Amino acid sequence: MRILLGLLTLCLVAASPSLAAEMGSFKYHDFKKPQKCGSCHKEIYQEWKANMMAKAYTHTWDQVEYFKLALPHAMKEPKVAGVKAGCIGCHAPLAFLAGDIPPKPASEGTRANEGVSCEICHNITGTTEKEPFNFSYVIEPGKTKVGPRKDAKPVSHKVTPSEFIKSAEFCATCHDEASPYGAWVKATYREWKASPYAKEGVVCQDCHMYRAPGKAATMGPERADMAHHAFQGSHSPAKLAGAVDIALYANKDKAAPGETVKIRAELFNGKVGHMIPSGSAEERMLWLEVWAIDANGKSWHLPVNKKGFKGEEYTIADPNAYAYFAIGEIMEIKDFKGLKRDGDVPAGARIFRKPFFDPKGRMTVCQWYTANNELVDYRIGPRETKVETYTFKIPAEAKGPITIKANLYYSQVPSSVGKFFDLPEDEYAPILVNSSQITINLD
Repeated sequence: MRILLGLLTLCLVAASPSLAAEMGSFKYHDFKKPQKCGSCHKEIYQEWKANMMAKAYTHTWDQVEYFKLALPHAMKEPKVAGVKAGCIGCHAPLAFLAGDIPPKPASEGTRANEGVSCEICHNITGTTEKEPFNFSYVIEPGKTKVGPRKDAKPVSHKVTPSEFIKSAEFCATCHDEASPYGAWVKATYREWKASPYAKEGVVCQDCHMYRAPGKAATMGPERADMAHHAFQGSHSPAKLAGAVDIALYANKDKAAPGETVKIRAELFNGKVGHMIPSGSAEERMLWLEVWAIDANGKSWHLPVNKKGFKGEEYTIADPNAYAYFAIGEIMEIKDFKGLKRDGDVPAGARIFRKPFFDPKGRMTVCQWYTANNELVDYRIGPRETKVETYTFKIPAEAKGPITIKANLYYSQVPSSVGKFFDLPEDEYAPILVNSSQITINLD
């Protein structure tokens, strides 16, 4: 049996009879549990189990976002009714295919908790779209699986070699998404396709499924280039570390108190094949803090010099700016004042972001409620360099030498959102991406 998923209307717009029928086209028992696959594919199973593919449904923020925001919103706003099933199409595909909508919360321990399991990826045979989005995959569960190799000889099932599973389009079926208002709210594939990497033939799997020696199956051959299933991305501090290079310069290396020093920070994205941040860019935070620290440990945070481009106000941290008002409306919180737009980011820090706006023109973290996100895109593109400048008048009380330090941080959601929903701290705490420093001696 075949199922075709993923027209735009299937994801985030009002549900239709065709969606309901397709949701029930399979049963949970049509798909093996990951533990069954792991009995032979031991190494791959352990890698999968530890990463975000396995936690696509159970991850705390995803549970909060679905059950406290997306689902109740879908129940009251017809325009976004499709989100009730749309989120699940990628975050818990087995539940979607089995018609288990909405699935029970992760605490109930249903098979929705398997997230994006072995049986999803290795039963996908194609897509309904030339440039996929909104879970537009074609899936055929059964004894025959799809895989990347022509010489694979599994024991307990058949295998068909697939070029599609090795393509960027395979990943695009879930990593690109359009809202019911026509805004691209995830565009990682499209960002990659416009990059130099696409022209050079470097695809998603080359970076997120690194190749190294290993055995795909216990009884299989040792291979020098096994595709490991770590799927490291922005949730991995190790993957983020050094993703963007920082070079720091000053117009003088010696100055006196009262003198002005001009500082330049150059940030080069030489390792990420799409924009950074990417994916759910409405909630991702990437920001640069530049500090001056004297010999006594006294510090001064330096605000970035403004460039004057349209929408720049959203890219400079402002502790007095509030946003995310739709949260209060969805959760029916009386007199909700919004949350601090930039969380705990210090005033004047440069934020590399693409803000999303709801139909009322307010900045939002509800991607399904995004009507416009084209005001400004100040993220760092593949092989792009962003240059930020700072002006520092050396305080009279400063003791030399002075260290100028630039720190680039990343977090999954603004700290204000994380704290409001009582998320585990490691889901919103700053992760250091890179740092650089120079010294200015005082006369």
